[in-house]
Amino acid sequence: MKIIKKLSIIAIICLGLVSCDNDDDNATNIAECNYEGFSYYDANNDDQLILAESELNTQYFPNDSNGPYGASGIEIASFTSSLTIFFTTNVLIENETGIGWISVNGNPDQLVTVTCQRTGSAVGDEMRYDVTYGSIEVEFCVVIDEVL
Repeated sequence: MKIIKKLSIIAIICLGLVSCDNDDDNATNIAECNYEGFSYYDANNDDQLILAESELNTQYFPNDSNGPYGASGIEIASFTSSLTIFFTTNVLIENETGIGWISVNGNPDQLVTVTCQRTGSAVGDEMRYDVTYGSIEVEFCVVIDEVL
């Protein structure tokens, strides 16, 4: 019951979706991040932006010693909008799938499946992640703001 409540905002946004697959052959951001930020792909084949990239702060940790969970990784956060997000993962290799953690509006972290669609390593590089939680799929398409 708590898990559903913790991601209720994303679930509400995604209600009625037939497909959340925003990286298929028809998506506007298949080759580049046209919809930079936190988004999903709706049943009408349209990208729906939840948070703009300008509302997200992306930190890349290239060293095992200072990254999330003691390994190289990335953190994406928004604490300035009405919807707060904190996402972290150690999945950094293109086409790699692994796990990550997401917290919405300060609720406890939830384990999610993460696939890296695009990777970078310097300030200004794009990074793109498909993030799934149950049947909900969302996407982070962000620009690295800091390398720590």
